[in-house]
Amino acid sequence: MGLDDKIDNKAQEAEGKAKQGVGEATDDKDLKAEGKADEKSSKVKQAGEKIKDAFKR
Repeated sequence: MGLDDKIDNKAQEAEGKAKQGVGEATDDKDLKAEGKADEKSSKVKQAGEKIKDAFKR
């Protein structure tokens, strides 16, 4: 996986943070939870990318 995947993961993280913010502002617990899930999923993918990069070296 390359740079495109890393960019997609960062975009997903940002989208998750935005959903959380909107969920908090509108008191929408479902949207807030969805945003947290998106952000956590993105961070797991980013960790996987770091591991792959470490093995490439």
